[in-house]
This record gives sequence, C-alpha cells and structure tokens, in this order.
Amino acid sequence: MLDEVLINKQRLSYWKNDRGFSDDVKTIVFIHGSGGSHDDWMNQINSLKDNFNIAAPDLPGHGRSEGNGESEVSAYVEVIEKFIQSAGITRPVLVGHSLGAAICLEFAIRYKDSCAAIVPVGGGVRMPVNPMILDGLKNDPAATISMIAKFSITKANREKYHAFIAEAISRVNPEITYGDFTACNRLDVTERISGITVPTLVICGKEDKMTPPSFSEYIRDNIPGAKLVLIPDAGHFAMLENPIAFNKTIADFVSSLPA
Repeated sequence: MLDEVLINKQRLSYWKNDRGFSDDVKTIVFIHGSGGSHDDWMNQINSLKDNFNIAAPDLPGHGRSEGNGESEVSAYVEVIEKFIQSAGITRPVLVGHSLGAAICLEFAIRYKDSCAAIVPVGGGVRMPVNPMILDGLKNDPAATISMIAKFSITKANREKYHAFIAEAISRVNPEITYGDFTACNRLDVTERISGITVPTLVICGKEDKMTPPSFSEYIRDNIPGAKLVLIPDAGHFAMLENPIAFNKTIADFVSSLPA
C-alpha cells in the first residue's frame, strides 16, 4: 500500500506492507536510482513482502513525492534519515540502486547506528557520469534517456526492458534527473569508505557497463567484512533483469543478520 510522511513540509510517498511494520520482522528500505521511483523495486516488493517489512520511498520530485530533487548525495541522505524517523522504522537494512547505492554508502558513514546493514547495488565510491549524459539531459532529454536505458541493460534484455526503463525515467522532470546524475558525478567517499562498520553486501550485474563490477569489487575490498555477489545475465538494472537471483541474494543476506 502507499503511504506518505511530511519531510521539510513536503509530501514524501512510499510503499509499505499492508500490515505496517511488525516488530518481530526485519525491515528493508529500498532506495531507487536516478530518475526512478519505488516502482523500480516491484519485483522485490512482491517477492519479499510476506517475509520482511518493506518500505520503498519515492525520493523528492520522483514518483508521487513532492519536491524538486537534489544535486548532492548528502542531501538525499538527510531525506532518508528523516524518512526513517518519520515512518517509525528502526534500524532497517538499506538496499540502494545506483544513486541509491551512493545514498546507502554515505548514510552508513554518517549514521552508523541507524541502519542494521547496507546493500549497495550497481554503485561505487566514485560514480563519474559521462558529460554527454549531463549535456544531453539539458539539451535533448528524450534521446539521452533512451541512451541511458539502452546501456543500463544487457543486449539480451534490451528488447524486453528498454521501453520500460526509458518510460519510467521519462516520467520524472529532466531537471530532477539531471540533478540526480550530478549528485552521482560529485560523489567521492574513497577516503571514508573504510569507516563503514555495518554488515555490507555489495551487488552488481555481471555485465554492468554503467558501474562495472570493478567498482563493486573496490567497495568490497575497502569495507571490513563486506561480501560481493555478481548477478548473472544482468547489467545495471540487476534487480529487474534477473529478479529471481537478485531476490534470493537479498533474502539470504537479510535472514542471516542478527535479530
């Protein structure tokens, strides 16, 4: 079901279980990527909602949430921290894709005791964005969004998912999507990554061209105890391209965490 909270006097929409948040069940907060919404996680929500508490917010200016978006990862981190408090969530596992992965990393650095674990998906300690994408979002957003969708998924999955991804991103104001990619481009947690102390599972599509596996390997190698899973037959949208493998990986990890 959809619910909402007020963050900085603006409505922030999110999906949650019909039953609310059960005290005896672990909670997962899914954070979407640039130009996305909670709809990006529907394969995960439908698969995992019976066994876990689920919250999947639309970031400001995305989906059904009010606002103009942000251009710094740190600003989105503050939104997520306020969301967790306002929604009455206690120490969730944060699962974030792309921009959401950056938010997870920065959140775990800033608010160590406020999450139980993190799962950055398709992320990096730095996430440089091709200037053609930034320029294109300003000058020719439709063509640029189509290009982003094309390179975000494997060649084998393009016919199946290209239109879905392109249409989803197109529903967000291009200025907000530009801000999202700018936030990714400005990210650099290289010097602070080793300060993350919560359990960390790094996930990446084996054929990810946007944030290649080497980015995820660096995260794994620089967070004590972190583990890495590469999802086969998947590119940047691993949770969409191979949901069965992705969902099992998430469920196994969350279930393994201390109560």
